[in-house]
Amino acid sequence: MISINFSNSKIENDIKNFSKEKMKEIHDVIENKTGLGNEFLGWLTWPEDFNKDEYQKMKEVANKLRQEIDVLLVVGIGGSYLGARAADEMIRGLYPNDKVELIYIGNTISSTYTKQVLDYIADKEFAIANISKSGTTTEPGIAFRVFEKHLIDKKGKEVAKNRIVAVTDKARGALKQLADAEGYQTFTIPDDIGGRFSVFTPVGIFPLLVAGIDTDAMFRGAQKALNDLKSLDNQAYQYAVARYIFHEQKGYKAETLVSYELQMQMFTEWWKQLFGESEGKDGKGLFPTSVVFSTDLHSLGQFIQEGTKNVLFETVIDVKNPTVDLNIPSTEEDLDGLNYLTTKTFHEINATALVGVIDAHSNTGNVPNIILEFDKMDAEMFGYAGYWFMKACAFSGYLLGVNPFNQPGVEVYKENMFKLLKKPGY
Repeated sequence: MISINFSNSKIENDIKNFSKEKMKEIHDVIENKTGLGNEFLGWLTWPEDFNKDEYQKMKEVANKLRQEIDVLLVVGIGGSYLGARAADEMIRGLYPNDKVELIYIGNTISSTYTKQVLDYIADKEFAIANISKSGTTTEPGIAFRVFEKHLIDKKGKEVAKNRIVAVTDKARGALKQLADAEGYQTFTIPDDIGGRFSVFTPVGIFPLLVAGIDTDAMFRGAQKALNDLKSLDNQAYQYAVARYIFHEQKGYKAETLVSYELQMQMFTEWWKQLFGESEGKDGKGLFPTSVVFSTDLHSLGQFIQEGTKNVLFETVIDVKNPTVDLNIPSTEEDLDGLNYLTTKTFHEINATALVGVIDAHSNTGNVPNIILEFDKMDAEMFGYAGYWFMKACAFSGYLLGVNPFNQPGVEVYKENMFKLLKKPGY
């Protein structure tokens, strides 16, 4: 479901000649769970061995909520919301016609955004999915306080009890204690799966069920990727090797993930957390950036074409089949001179732009390009792509010599903020 093309990468021979012994060593470290952070490799087999009883219960709770609400507020930050949002927008698009809208809160401390969401849902029926391992993270914690109070004030405690779901630790933590005390339904974040690898757990699956997304198809895609990537000879590993060669051997500092579909923008945000948080440590790692073309060709395209060289390379997602397509109407006057395009669809023009840009950036601009061909943008494709990138990320992190599953640097800003806010103990 993903096909990789290195013909514009300028490192085809380097990839072919990369040490098979080194690749086998890293592959064995992953499969045997013997590397740094191996206690967080639960995602590796999750698409096959996830808790089927809990999955069924999530379906029941989600179906009941779908009959009652207009909006599900997804409370979370980082891996607690990015995976769900990436899947939701990739699969449903930016303006879905499903009756339930997902709105993401707790991923910012912006007063304006939070108050505008509060005003927006004033006349809507809503529920809350609070997603946090601990329940003490500042951003989602204070957002949940606001919206929990609003729901209780609006509907009463009994209704609120049935419209608040906590996705959290199975036994401990502030959110688990609160949920148990108030009688909120809980689903479990597995101990051996970190946030940025958690999209196929209740962290991602429960909100997507409420959105009406075919999560069975997501699991089918993830299961297919799991099986496709069990052998040493797979394209996710080749992608990881290419990234290593660019960074460690060629001196590149950044990778830009390129999409030509606006509904893929949050997928690229999820990808940025996946690789940035997994590899950006010990003074190492490519800086993950993203653009959406052709939109950003009219801004960042100038820099990519003619700016500083040997800094970034592009990885381009080429979606072969759009979710929907449409034609360009003709006009009798043809004042804008665009009638010549009326024999083409929007997607055909978009696909042509992709080919032209790769030629311009790679051959004229001397910016290496890797192309990843996606069949489509549906639930099965998201499942496949999500697992594919997670496996590539683990391999890439181990090649780099870092622990792909921790994030010690994230705590620095938190401690500084707590001191400034005079949190007890700081």
